[in-house]
Amino acid sequence: MAALKIQAWPNYPTSETLTQEKQIPNNADLSEFDRIPAGKRILALDPGMKRIGVAVSDETRTVARPLPRIERTAWKKVLLAVKELVSEFDAGALVIGLPFNFDGSESEMSTEARRLARNFSLSLEIPVILQDERATSYEARGRLWQRGSDLDETRRQVDSEAAVIILTDLIDRLTKR
Repeated sequence: MAALKIQAWPNYPTSETLTQEKQIPNNADLSEFDRIPAGKRILALDPGMKRIGVAVSDETRTVARPLPRIERTAWKKVLLAVKELVSEFDAGALVIGLPFNFDGSESEMSTEARRLARNFSLSLEIPVILQDERATSYEARGRLWQRGSDLDETRRQVDSEAAVIILTDLIDRLTKR
């Protein structure tokens, strides 16, 4: 299996409410997206310490929808769950949220997201991409509250709603290039 590149994307406007606040240098090679076959969905993960939010795009990459979250357990169980989702949805790429601090510095979770991305890139045969995801959990909570979700429902859905935002941001970036 060929080595896969892991990429981080900079801040870019995605909606009226910007998720990211600060420009991150973009050293990524945009040609990596050319490796995503047309007609393939993109799977997104929002990794947390206890849960991983999950979202998937449609084949045309115009809509992202949440999927049930994955509970964080042993690496092999998480990998198996993600492999099953890649297979079930015929995903052509995996995007993982890369959390930065608001000042643009790396956080403890940034290191964990990079570790996960590396492990997935070694275990899956699809491109693995890191996406700046500052404040997506806050935006996700706001979206859920606007839809009338109660506190319990918001807690159950916030991780996957954040993954939807990560994926939507990436889709917006792809369509603008």
